Amino acid sequence: MSSNPSTVDENVELWKMKKLIKGLQAARGNGTSMISLIIPPKSQISLTTSMLATEHGTASNIKSRVNRLSVMAAIASAQQRLKLYTRTPPNGLVIYCGTVVTDEGKEKKVNFDFEPFKPINTKLYMCDSKFHVEALAELLETDSRFGFIVMDGSGCLFGAICGNSREILHQFSVDLPKKHGRGGQSAQRFGRIREEKRHHYVRKVAETAIQMFITDNKVNVSGIILAGSAEFKNDLFKSDLFDPRLYSAVIKTVDVSYGGENGFDQAINLSQEALANVKFVQEKKLIDRFFNEISQDTGKISYGMSDTLKALDMGAVETLIVWENLEATRYVFRDANGSEVERVLTPLQEADRTNFLDSSTGAELELVSKGSFLEWMADVYKQKGAVLEFITDKSPEGSQFVTGFGGIGGLLRWQLDVSQLGGENMDDLYYDDDDEEAPPEEDFDDYF
Repeated sequence: MSSNPSTVDENVELWKMKKLIKGLQAARGNGTSMISLIIPPKSQISLTTSMLATEHGTASNIKSRVNRLSVMAAIASAQQRLKLYTRTPPNGLVIYCGTVVTDEGKEKKVNFDFEPFKPINTKLYMCDSKFHVEALAELLETDSRFGFIVMDGSGCLFGAICGNSREILHQFSVDLPKKHGRGGQSAQRFGRIREEKRHHYVRKVAETAIQMFITDNKVNVSGIILAGSAEFKNDLFKSDLFDPRLYSAVIKTVDVSYGGENGFDQAINLSQEALANVKFVQEKKLIDRFFNEISQDTGKISYGMSDTLKALDMGAVETLIVWENLEATRYVFRDANGSEVERVLTPLQEADRTNFLDSSTGAELELVSKGSFLEWMADVYKQKGAVLEFITDKSPEGSQFVTGFGGIGGLLRWQLDVSQLGGENMDDLYYDDDDEEAPPEEDFDDYF
């Protein structure tokens, strides 16, 4: 996975959005008292304000008194949220307001307003018994772009796919001489001409590939697929003319029966597995690095909730690796002396009442706050000085990380004897002279 800060931040925002959508999808209300409002970028807030005022007036005519009051209250909440904005944010604005029914059968008011992590080009106003999150779900679809080079004896096509769309970037034809059947010097001469033209063809493809897939000296696609018939694609891949940056970006070569657009479509069909597994490859590299640190006994890893959180508090964790579905709750208690005690508990640990008692006195601790550990970590990882990487359990490496290491671990900045973590004086645990102090924690705000 990428260590690029902007990419990491977007991955965290993607995870937050997944959690939010999951909660919104599960929410249900009585009647039609749940409002979904999406305002695309550059839209005028005043127009939406006027529309809500009209809807509020219309809602006053609803016959059912209970539903009428609920709908009017939800619209009023949306109006209040809208007043917080003088203009539509660059990526648009999403508002969800209404009364939902909890698992216990109680009614609870829900109000959300936020700017999506990337532009949302949907305009929506719905008053229903559920929240409409389809437009948000579309934002989660991959926007990774993959390049294609399709070569055959008649020409070359450069294409790209992004999500569900495909684009032909450039196409040119070539007139290569066929093999000469005559013998003697004539055959040698035609052979040289043929090889020379093939060489010029490969050169032109290599030069055009740079124009298509490199921007500002960087590869502008997540991966490249080389496709073609005969040996043309292999000649390009092995050629010194092929830019090393593009060579490194090649994730698959495929044989196709056609050239041009038909060959492009066939190459896409034959590359589905490679395209689907790109994230798996990134995940594999990250977890392989974690496993390599263990096998080499470098002392620069932590795993398990307790040791990893202690290393994190010391500022020792450079990259925090967490399973995206890790079930854990962060509790903040207050003991008899007024000091706060923080504990992160799994569902199994929550069933043990001793985890809610003061370890020194046995007295019950006063609950200050509780919430999802993952949501808290997604909010504070930067203050902890770490890069946060969410992984799945769908790859073999990810599954092993979840089952064998508790779904949480850290790649450390320095060697650390995690077995000694937890003492009053930790200065002697460092193996080098670096002294980074972990920043203070932020208060936890429940994301959903």
